[in-house]
Amino acid sequence: MGTIALTTAVIAAEQLTKWYGPRLAVDRVSLAVGPGEIVGLLGPKGSGKTTILRILAGYLRPSAGTARISGLDVVDDALASRRRVGYVPEDAPLYGGMTVREFLAFMGRLKGLATAGLPAAVDAAVERLGLGPVRGIQIGRLSRGYRQRVAIAQALLGSPDLLILDEPTNGLDPRQIIEMRELIRSLGGERTILVTSHILGEIERVADRVAILLDGRLLGVHALRAPSEGQRLRLHVRGHEAGVRACLARVPGVTAVGVEGTSATSVATYVVDAEQAVAETLAAALIAGGFGLLAMEPAPVDLETLFLRLTGDREAATR
Repeated sequence: MGTIALTTAVIAAEQLTKWYGPRLAVDRVSLAVGPGEIVGLLGPKGSGKTTILRILAGYLRPSAGTARISGLDVVDDALASRRRVGYVPEDAPLYGGMTVREFLAFMGRLKGLATAGLPAAVDAAVERLGLGPVRGIQIGRLSRGYRQRVAIAQALLGSPDLLILDEPTNGLDPRQIIEMRELIRSLGGERTILVTSHILGEIERVADRVAILLDGRLLGVHALRAPSEGQRLRLHVRGHEAGVRACLARVPGVTAVGVEGTSATSVATYVVDAEQAVAETLAAALIAGGFGLLAMEPAPVDLETLFLRLTGDREAATR
């Protein structure tokens, strides 16, 4: 995906910083997330993920920097920005003695939903999260998977622009994890989703982009999927790197060109984001340019390799 304009971003954080006494928890993080995106915050425990979520949700004030939700400053426009956020913390607190429907109606009233429209809003949330079979059951008697669905249902009340999920698969069994992944993907596009996990595979399966954090610093933001209606290709090419990159970039339909590595034999591996059905044109352009095309293949992102490449040296330096 291309750069998200701050004027249209649902999340626009600039130089976001948070100190807890002498400890720097978030270190000048800037991040923009567009409408309908699913973006994962990935990093080991203590990397600043939850602190960033709490700032965006209005639970914490930043020590420095700014954050806006749909153009509303989380400090200066605190109440208005909170109305645009649905937040599900890790181990979300629920009232076990209430039935699912009672709890959702209670949360709807807390969020200021109009009394006349409250039953319809609760019914819509129940249907969207597949809670119909348990709507009359006390929350304390539900499985963890259903309790997590209840927590997400209350976050969706009021149709927020942004849904924040902190470790949503934590403690779920394998089947529940699969169901939660499918649910998160189904919600993408309807609204912007920011989801955290310290498990690489969970982020890789649900997110469009990933923001990798370590020790409060943002190491990079990377697309996990090719642009809409596009593809990502990996090409092994012999030739001078600058010339190859220029040749690839001139091909109509190519939106981005990156290089993964070079070698003493002047063979490099290039990753190209492009429109569909451009592979033949890429090959023809390289041959016409006098370069050697050794191989071309689809190029899914290897998130584990990316994460280790970004964090490995830094983690080792802190030991």
